[in-house]
Amino acid sequence: MSRHDLEEPWWSAPVEARPGDRSDREVAAFLEAEPGFFLRHPELTARLQLPHGPRGTLSLVEHQVALLRRQLKTERQRLADLLARAREYERLAARLHDLALQVMAAPDRRSLEEALDQALREEFAAAAVRLRPAAVAATDEVRMETPLPPGFSAREQALCGPLDPACARWLFGEAGASLQSAALIPLRGAAGTGVLAIGSTDPGRFRPDMGTAHLDRLGTVVGLRLETLESLP
Repeated sequence: MSRHDLEEPWWSAPVEARPGDRSDREVAAFLEAEPGFFLRHPELTARLQLPHGPRGTLSLVEHQVALLRRQLKTERQRLADLLARAREYERLAARLHDLALQVMAAPDRRSLEEALDQALREEFAAAAVRLRPAAVAATDEVRMETPLPPGFSAREQALCGPLDPACARWLFGEAGASLQSAALIPLRGAAGTGVLAIGSTDPGRFRPDMGTAHLDRLGTVVGLRLETLESLP
């Protein structure tokens, strides 16, 4: 074994070793390749000097701490947003559950329409609510020549977003002129596809990219109840 083999590696040399023995590039390359180096040699951190730079600059440690604080703030905000969405989703599910119970208990179509109108206006800030069963919707489309959006009769999910002015008038009458967004929920029945229309004066209330799972479930319950009521003697 040679004397060279007995020598300690260069990185274990004391701090007082002559500067310039290793270039900055080599030191940087080694530390990048060995990110756990200071964890294995914690005694070195006590002897390292990370002085402030010129006035207005930060040391490496201060820069890293500031960066971590910004990252922590971002992650905390992201977590808060997720929790807020989860709580709102839970509240929405509970309100829709209560509305579904009212729909199923409605003794006639008028009571059904009143329950929908009251609940959607009070609980979901709707500005207008209109229920058009399948048979009525089909008849009005032909007579008034102001049909629902193209392809609506084949949709399985609610359609959300801004409305064509003619369709808005057909669905909501004079109130349609003030509506900025709407949700059109298909109602499946033996006679065809009806629609439950919910309008809002807020252009961001019903967006084309929003999830419609709750609205679709509501449409299923309303469609089934309508079909049951229409089959009653």
